[in-house]
Amino acid sequence: MSITPFTMHERLLPASPNWYSSRCSDTNDKGILAFGAKNTIYLVDVTASSSTVVGELVGHRERVSGFSFCQHPGQSHNCASTSDDGTVKFWDTNEKVLVKEHKTHQNTITALHWSPGEKNLVVSGDEKGIVVCYQYNTGESQSFFPEPRNIFCLSCSPHNWHYVAVGYKDGMIVLIDVSKKGEVVHRLRGHDDEIHALAWAPLPNEEVLYSRVDDNTETTNGMTEGKEKGCYLASGSKDQTIRIWSTLKGKGVMTMKLPFLKRRGTGVDPAVKERLWLTVHWPKGKPTQVVSSCFGGELILWDLTKGGKQKWSLLGASSEGQNHSRIVFNMSSVCVQDNRELLLSTSMDREIKCWDLSSLDCCWTLPTLGGFVYTLAFSPVGTGCLALGVGDGMIRVWSTLSIQNKYDTKTFWQGIKSKVTALSWHPTKEGSLAFGTDDGKVGIYDAFSNKPPQVSSTYHKKTVYTLAWGPPVPPLSFGGTGDRLSYSLYSCAGEGIILQHDPWKLAGEATDIDRVIKDTNSIKHKLSPHTDLSWKPDGKVVAIGNEDGSVEVYQALTLKLLCTIQQHHKIINVLRWHHDHSSLPELQYLLASGSSNALVYVHDLRTVIETPPEIPVVMSEAYRSLAGHTAKITGLAWSPHHDGRLVTVCYDGTAQVWDVQKEEGLCNYRGHRGRLLCVQWSPVDPDLVWTGADDFTVQEWAVSKQEFTKPPKTKKTLDQVKAKLKAKKKKKATGKGGAKAEESLSLIGEGNKGGASPAPGERPSDNEEEEEEEGSETTSISSVTGSTAVIVGIRLHPLQPLLRSVFPPEVTLKKRKPRSMLPLSTSMDHRPREDLQQDCLNLATVRHSEAHCVPGLGDHIQLGLFADRDALYRMFQEEEEGHVEAGHYESAVYLRLWKGDIAGALQVATEKGELSDHLLSVAPMAGYQVWLKTVEVYVKQLCLQEQFLKAASHLLSINKVYEAIDLLKSHQLYREAIALAKARLQPDDPVLKKLYTTWAAVLEKDGHLSTAAKCYLAVDSSFDAAKVIAKKNDPVSLKTAASLARIAGESDLSYSLSLRCAKDLASSQDWLGAQQLLSTHESLLAHRLHYCTIELLTVSLTGTDIVTWTCSSIHPWSAPCKNQDGFLATLRAVWERGFAVSPSNPEILKDLHQQLKAIENPQTTPNVPMKQLLIQLSLDLTLGAVSWLLGDWGAALEKLLQGVSRGNEAGHFLLMSETCRLLFPQGIDSISEHKKMVDPSDEKALAAARSLEAFVCYQDLYHMWWSLSTNTAGAQRDTTNGLHSAMCVNACQVLLSEPHATCQATQRAIAKIQQRLASMVHQHSQTQETKAKSTDAGQGYTDTESLPCLIAMVSEHHKELADIPEHVKKYPYPDVLECCLVLLYLSKSSDLVPDHLKNEAVALIRKYGASSLRKAAQRFLS
Repeated sequence: MSITPFTMHERLLPASPNWYSSRCSDTNDKGILAFGAKNTIYLVDVTASSSTVVGELVGHRERVSGFSFCQHPGQSHNCASTSDDGTVKFWDTNEKVLVKEHKTHQNTITALHWSPGEKNLVVSGDEKGIVVCYQYNTGESQSFFPEPRNIFCLSCSPHNWHYVAVGYKDGMIVLIDVSKKGEVVHRLRGHDDEIHALAWAPLPNEEVLYSRVDDNTETTNGMTEGKEKGCYLASGSKDQTIRIWSTLKGKGVMTMKLPFLKRRGTGVDPAVKERLWLTVHWPKGKPTQVVSSCFGGELILWDLTKGGKQKWSLLGASSEGQNHSRIVFNMSSVCVQDNRELLLSTSMDREIKCWDLSSLDCCWTLPTLGGFVYTLAFSPVGTGCLALGVGDGMIRVWSTLSIQNKYDTKTFWQGIKSKVTALSWHPTKEGSLAFGTDDGKVGIYDAFSNKPPQVSSTYHKKTVYTLAWGPPVPPLSFGGTGDRLSYSLYSCAGEGIILQHDPWKLAGEATDIDRVIKDTNSIKHKLSPHTDLSWKPDGKVVAIGNEDGSVEVYQALTLKLLCTIQQHHKIINVLRWHHDHSSLPELQYLLASGSSNALVYVHDLRTVIETPPEIPVVMSEAYRSLAGHTAKITGLAWSPHHDGRLVTVCYDGTAQVWDVQKEEGLCNYRGHRGRLLCVQWSPVDPDLVWTGADDFTVQEWAVSKQEFTKPPKTKKTLDQVKAKLKAKKKKKATGKGGAKAEESLSLIGEGNKGGASPAPGERPSDNEEEEEEEGSETTSISSVTGSTAVIVGIRLHPLQPLLRSVFPPEVTLKKRKPRSMLPLSTSMDHRPREDLQQDCLNLATVRHSEAHCVPGLGDHIQLGLFADRDALYRMFQEEEEGHVEAGHYESAVYLRLWKGDIAGALQVATEKGELSDHLLSVAPMAGYQVWLKTVEVYVKQLCLQEQFLKAASHLLSINKVYEAIDLLKSHQLYREAIALAKARLQPDDPVLKKLYTTWAAVLEKDGHLSTAAKCYLAVDSSFDAAKVIAKKNDPVSLKTAASLARIAGESDLSYSLSLRCAKDLASSQDWLGAQQLLSTHESLLAHRLHYCTIELLTVSLTGTDIVTWTCSSIHPWSAPCKNQDGFLATLRAVWERGFAVSPSNPEILKDLHQQLKAIENPQTTPNVPMKQLLIQLSLDLTLGAVSWLLGDWGAALEKLLQGVSRGNEAGHFLLMSETCRLLFPQGIDSISEHKKMVDPSDEKALAAARSLEAFVCYQDLYHMWWSLSTNTAGAQRDTTNGLHSAMCVNACQVLLSEPHATCQATQRAIAKIQQRLASMVHQHSQTQETKAKSTDAGQGYTDTESLPCLIAMVSEHHKELADIPEHVKKYPYPDVLECCLVLLYLSKSSDLVPDHLKNEAVALIRKYGASSLRKAAQRFLS
C-alpha cells in the first residue's frame, strides 16, 4: 500500500475520536481510516478482519473539528482537516507531512468536506454562517454568506460538483450553487432542530422509492429550477427524524422516525441521560439503503423501498454486545478487495467499530482512550492480560495474546467516576484487580464478572499514587487462616500516608501503617509523607519512598526499619525491586528508584536484608547511577527475561532501556508525543515493552527496532515552552499564584462546537472535556512564577524546583518594577535636556540669590528634593494629592509617615480603609487616645475583610475581652471564642457557660453530636450530654450515653438508655451484648430475665421455619431445650444458675413480677413481624415462669395460655404448635400434672387449663390429619401410630365444647352485623348522587336490614353473650366448628373417630354453623 508504515511501535491504542463533530473521520479507497482525536489525526489501516494504526498527522494546536479525504483516483493520499485553532490544513498521508494551510475563517470552523465531484474543491463552514470554497491547486478562496445561521454540517454533491448542501443549528437545510457565488438553489424546511449530518445518494437521478410523500411538506421557492438531473439527499436531525429530500423538486419525499429500541449495550450507566446525535450515511453500494445512528448507539439500516416494520434492520442483531453502548457521531464506508463494503463508526463509548454491510455484523472493534494513561499492569496469573488505568474514568483489560482479535479489550466503569491512577493485580487470585482513583477511592474489580466493584470504605484525601499487594502487617497479621491472611492491599496517596486494606472486608476501616512503623521503631517524631511503596517479590521487605527524597526499607510483618537510602534530594516517584528468578541470585536485592531529579539510582540491599542490623543503617552511595533523562522519572520496570535490565520513562517524552550492570543505555523509544507516565515489560516477549503517556495512547514497541540508544540531550519540553511563551495565549491562568500546570497546558480536549454541548447530567468521565486539561502534549509554565501544582493524579508537590531545573532563568518572566513613591517629580526628569539644564539654573538661583520660583510647587515640584525641608514638604503635599487622586492611598500614607505626621497618616489610612499592622505599630507614637481609636477602626476594617481572628486579637490589645469574645461568637467561631474565654475569664463567668450551650445547640443541629456532648459536659450538664449522644440512636451511641449518664449519677436516664440499647442489641440478635449492658443496673433484672427467655426460645426454635436468622452472639447456657420436663424447667435452671433467681426469694420474685407486668405487651395482630411476636410470647412465658416460682399456678396457666394463643391469633399455626411442644412435651399429660397443682375451687385456673388442653388437642388434631393424608391408599399403618392417633382423637372431646361454640357463634354474628352497620354508615356519608347510584345498582341488603333493626339485633346478641360464663369469654379457645369439620373429615378417611364424637360434631355444626359450613359437613357425611 502507499502509506508509509509507522515502524516505531508494534501496536497502539490511540486517543478517542473527538465528539460532537459532523465529519471528524473519513476513509479513502486505499482502506485508510483517519479520525481526529484531540489535536492529532490518527491513520488506521482497515481490512475486514483487523485494524492497524499506521501513522499520525500532527500540527494543529487545538481540537480537530473536521476531516475529509480527497476521493478522486490517484489523489486519495491528500486530505484536509479543520481545527478550533481556526486553520484548515492539507496533508499528504503517504509522507505524513503538512502540505499547506489557510486561515480564511475568522470564527470557529464547524464543518468540512472535500468535494467528491471536483478534486481541487474543499468547502468549509463556521459557526457564523460563512462558507469558504478553497481551490487546492491554486490556493485561491471564495467566501459566501448564504444564511446568517450557525452551520452544523455540509456536504458536496458527488454528481453536480457546484452543489453544496448546508445544514444549520435551527434545522434549516440550504442547497447552494458555489459556481454562482453561493446562490441559494433551495431552502429545505422540515426539521426543527440541529442538522447533524447530510449524505447524498450514491447514484444520480431521482428514481421512484417507496415513500410516504409528505403532501404537507413546504415546497421551497428555489431561485432557480435545477436544469440538471436531481439527486436524493438524506439528513439526520436532533428532532429524531431522518428525511429524504428531492433536490430537483426542493421538497421532502420521505420522513423516518427513529424507533425506540431496547438498550442492548451493557456498558451503560443507567444514571446517565445523554443527548441524541443522529448521523446518516448513504453507502456507495446500496443506493436504496441508508444507515443511521439511533438513541443509544444502535445503527439502523433503512430500506427506502419498503414500508411498515420491514423498512429498517438493526446492525449487530445476530448476537448481544455488537452495538455501540453510547451515541454514534461519525460513519464512513470503504470497499475492500473482495468487494465487501465495510462501515466504520465512531462513538461516545470510545470504540471504533467495523461493520460488514452485507451481513450487518460487527467485524472488529478498536478501543480508544479518552484520557491520560496513568498506569499499566500485567496480570501475574492471566498471562498477557494487561490492565490500563485511564483518565476518562474507565479501566480497560486487554488480552494482548488474543489471536483472533489483537485489540480484545473489556471495559470497566461502574463505581469509578474519576480518573484511574493506580492498578494492581492480585498475585495469585486470577481476575482480582485493585484500582485507585484521583478522588482517593480504592476498590477491587473481578475482571471475570459484570458486578460492580467492592470499594473500600476508607477514602484517601488525595490522589492514589500506588497500589501494592503484600503480606499483612499488624493488625491484619493477627489471627485468621488460609488465603484470607496471605495478602493485604496497600495504597499510597497524595496526602502522604499508606493505608492497609483487608481485601476480604473492604467495608471495614483501613489502617495507617505509620502507626506500626512508629511503634516498632520507637519513633516519636512525625514521619515524612510517603509517595511510593514496593514489596520485594518474596514479601520479606518493603521499600517506601518519601517526599523528602529518602527511601526506607522495612522488614515484613513488624515493619522494623533496616536502612534509609539518602541518595535522592527530591520527591520519590517510583520504586521497583528486581525480580527474584535471576540467574545471578545477588541481583534480586537490587532496588531501583526514580525521582523528580531525572536520575535513576539502583541500590544493592543484599547485606541489609540477609543480615538485618540492630540499628538502622544509612546508605548514601548507589550501586549504579543511570543518568540521561532530562526531566522527572515517572515509571520503572525490570525485564522479567533478563538480568539487570531496566526500562525507565520520563517527562522528557522518551522511554530508556538500560543495562544496569554496565550503566549504559541500550535503546531509547521516542514514539509518544507527550510525557510518559507508566511502563510495563511484556511478560511473554523479551523484546516488547508497553508504555502509556499523556498523549492518550498506549504503545507496544520492540527494543531491538529502535534507532536511538540514549535519551535526547536537550530538554524536549523547553523548546515547546519557549514557543508557547512567544505565541498569544488564549487561556489565562486562574487562581492565586497561577493556574495548575494542567490548566496552562489546556490545548485540545473535546470542546463542543456552538450549541452542541452535552445534555446536563452526562457522566463527566465520558465527556472528553473532562480530560481537556490533560490534552496537552507538553508542560507549560504559569504566567505567574511560583505556580505550585503539576499534573493531577501524578504528584501534587511544588513545581518550583522542576521549573528551576528544566527552564533556565531567561525563560521565566521578569519581576515587575515597583511603583515610584514620587511619580510627579520623577516624571519631570524625563523632559528635554534644555528643560533639565534650566532646572539647574533655577536651583542655583534659589540657593544663592532671591528665588523667582517656589521649589516643590507646580512646574518646579522636582526641585523640592534638592532645596530645603519646606520645599520637600511642599513636594510631598503635591505628591500626596496625586497619589490620593490616583487611588494609591498606601503611598500617600507613607509620605505622611516620612514627614513625621503620624496622626495625619493614620487619618488618611482610616478614611480610605488602608490601615495595616505597620501603621498600628506606629500609632502609639501619636498618643494613647489616637492608638486606641486606631485599633477600634482597624478592627472594623478587618471585620469587613472577614479577618475575624485578627480583629479579635487586636481587641484584646486594648483590653476589650468581652467584645473580642462576642465578635468571634457572632461570626460562628465558637471554638476560638471558648478558648479565649477560658483563657481570660473566671471559670464561673456566665459568658463561658452561654458560649458552650450556644455552640452545643449549633453542633447538635449540624449533626456533630459528640462535640456537642463535650460542650454540655464542660458546663456540668451531663443529662443533656447523654441525651445528645443518644440522638444517633445506634447501639454504640446508646451504650455510650447510658454509661455517661450512669457515671454522672443520672440513674433514671441511664436506666432508660440502657433499656433502649438492649432492645436494639436484642433486635440484632446480640444476646451477650444485651445482657452485659442490662447487668450494669440491678433494677433491670426483670428485663434480663425477659431477654433470657427470648434467647432460649429463639435458640430452641432455630432450625424450624420460624427462626430463619442467625444469632451474632449467644450465651453458653442457651442450648436447645432437651429437658423432659419442658421449657419451663430449663428456664428455671438457667435463672437459678445465671441470675440467682429461685423460689427461696419470694420478695424478689414478687418485685420482678410487678416489673414484668409493667412492661407493655400489646394484643397480637395477624401481620406482626416474627421477631416482635417472639418478644411478646417470651414476656408471657416469663410472667408464667415467675408466677410458677411464686407458687401461683393459676396465674402461671393464664400466662402460658396467653403465650400459646398468640401464635393462633397471629395466624401462625407452626409457632403455636412448637410452643405447645416446648411447654408441654408430654401433651395433655403435662397439663394434667400442672392442674394437680391448682386449687380445685379456682375456676379461672381450671378454665385456663382446659383452654390449654384444647390448644394442645387442636394442634394434635391437625398433625394427625396431615399424617393420615401422607399415607398412600391401602398402606398398612403402624400399630403404635394408630394407637397414638386413637388416643389423640379421644382426647379431642375437649374441643367439642358447646359453651365455647355458643360464644364463638354469637361473636361471629355480632361481627357480621357490625360490618353491615359500618357499610351503611359509609354509604350515608356519600353525596345524594352517589347514594342514589348505589341504591339503583342494588345493595345486597333487604329492606328489613334498616339501621334500627341491625342495632336491635346487636343488642339481642349482646344479651346472649352476657349469659355465657365469664371464663368462656375470657380465655381464648380453638374454633369449635373448625375442629368439628376436621373430625368429620377424619371419620370419612379413617375409623379412628368414635360415633359419639362424630354425632356430637354434626350436632354442633347444624346448630351453630352457617349454610356453607353445613354443606361442607354434608359432603363428609355422604
